[in-house]
Amino acid sequence: MRKTGKLLNKRRKYSEEFRRKIVAEFESGQASVLQLSKLHSVAFQTIYSWIYRYSEVNSKGTRIVEYKDSSTKKLKDLEAKIKSLEQLIGQQTVELTYLNKLIDLASEDLGIDLKKTTATKCVGTSKSDRK
Repeated sequence: MRKTGKLLNKRRKYSEEFRRKIVAEFESGQASVLQLSKLHSVAFQTIYSWIYRYSEVNSKGTRIVEYKDSSTKKLKDLEAKIKSLEQLIGQQTVELTYLNKLIDLASEDLGIDLKKTTATKCVGTSKSDRK
């Protein structure tokens, strides 16, 4: 802001090389216009104007339609991966619960705390052998 309270126009200028790079990224299919807009902090309308200006494929009279299939496919793949990981966690939780219960039952039968990590009794030795 200026001292008078009026806002200054903040207009950014981009080099032609940068503009052509953005257009090339779009045309190669590496990213959509919205992805490029967010990535480089440039308005998507500006990117569309660069596409019409610098593209050999798209001209001013043509309509650009972006396919969202790649984004949708990525989202579905990630959701499937999350579902499979959640299923794996569930299976491992059941297995861990089963093994802990098995250890508890074995501890009761043997009369030894099998979960204890230090100073455990040796199974099969008599009191006289331990001295």
